[in-house]
Amino acid sequence: MSTASILFDAPGPRARVRNRVISGVTVIVVVLVAWAVIARLAGKGQLTAAKWQPFLTANLWKTYVLPGIQGTLTAAAISIVLAVILGLLLGVGRLSHVGALRWPCAVIVEFFRAVPVLIMMIFAYFLYALYDTFPSKHLALAGVVTGLTLYNGAVIAEIVRAGVAALPRGQGEAAAALGLSWGQTMRSILLPQAITSMLPVLVSQLVVVLKDTAIGYQITFVEMVRQGTVVGSSYGNYIPALVVIAVLMISLNFMLSAAATRLERRLRQSQRGATPMHAQTELEPGD
Repeated sequence: MSTASILFDAPGPRARVRNRVISGVTVIVVVLVAWAVIARLAGKGQLTAAKWQPFLTANLWKTYVLPGIQGTLTAAAISIVLAVILGLLLGVGRLSHVGALRWPCAVIVEFFRAVPVLIMMIFAYFLYALYDTFPSKHLALAGVVTGLTLYNGAVIAEIVRAGVAALPRGQGEAAAALGLSWGQTMRSILLPQAITSMLPVLVSQLVVVLKDTAIGYQITFVEMVRQGTVVGSSYGNYIPALVVIAVLMISLNFMLSAAATRLERRLRQSQRGATPMHAQTELEPGD
């Protein structure tokens, strides 16, 4: 019995042979390009053991790498918390039936989604410096957090709005029939379901927050990528330094994704194990 793909028809004998040939040629080309790149790097002495030797010393990690990791994690953690809070507030505001609340939230969301993150970071950095809002050593961190919070908060607001809008309309109508207010319906019924369903998209956006901390080097913020270039400049080993930084960044993103996946699984399990509302109402007379 033949099976067909949803996206395209199952290939016949000739198509399968052609696909295998194309795949084989592609693999060969990729291998040749990788070999050429590695050969050129080796010819310039970038892959010698001496270039990797500095990463075996505690002084390099203490002076360069660990401060970069600390800066990246600090900015990402603060920005993620603030962006999620701002996104929830703006997203719920855009769903409000009150025009005086809905329209300002829509304007804020559309504005900060349209402005590049780097421009917001630079603007916030010089604005805080002009009015002496933060100590000088925290100015760069404040600028990075402000830019990431405003942009990603606006994006998360759209994710929240889309998640709630994707839910069946009957749930909101049933809540209204039970006498629940709009705020109670949103808080107790719609938002919990929407957040669970949109967690994969939220995780992707939080990974973007972590990666975009690297933009902060433009305002002298100490983060991982900046420190990697400093190591490469100091020790003359740009390729090993960037490879190490890339591995560290990928590891942080993987841990963030794994933690969010575990959280999503727990939320789905808790929702399946919750007592249905009609069962709770049936139990009330016997209390």
